[in-house]
Amino acid sequence: TEFLAEITTLLGGYCAEKLKFNEITTGAANDLGKASELARKLVKEYGMSALGPVSFGEKQELVFLGKEISEQRNYSEEIAAKIDKEVSKFIEYAEKEAGRILQKEKRTLDKIAKTLIEKETIEKEEFEELIHPGKAEKPKSLSKVKKSVRVKIKRV
Repeated sequence: TEFLAEITTLLGGYCAEKLKFNEITTGAANDLGKASELARKLVKEYGMSALGPVSFGEKQELVFLGKEISEQRNYSEEIAAKIDKEVSKFIEYAEKEAGRILQKEKRTLDKIAKTLIEKETIEKEEFEELIHPGKAEKPKSLSKVKKSVRVKIKRV
């Protein structure tokens, strides 16, 4: 599904560090958090797990606290453990899939890693050139962008 693809993508950096450097840094922490949050939503809110089409937890907006959202747990410890197990299944599947893709594209990963070690950051165009040599869209000059914008404005 689209959600599993998103979780797999979010775990890509984590898996790349593990594969390329055989270590894990704090760099992927934000992506890991997002992946875990999405997996938890699949189970608790969207009913997309073996637990079935059930929504777990009641969200309440606390307007008097600046629209902070809290969640009331309306399920047992046993269900909480099952939720955690289902979340883990999604994460484990996505991690394996990300690892499989990275293994398949190891030469590209090596080029990206080498470039990042040399430069620390890569612009979008350079990244696209690394993954699709000769096919990346060349950046437009600022004057071409301005002309393009003017033409579109005149047409409106």
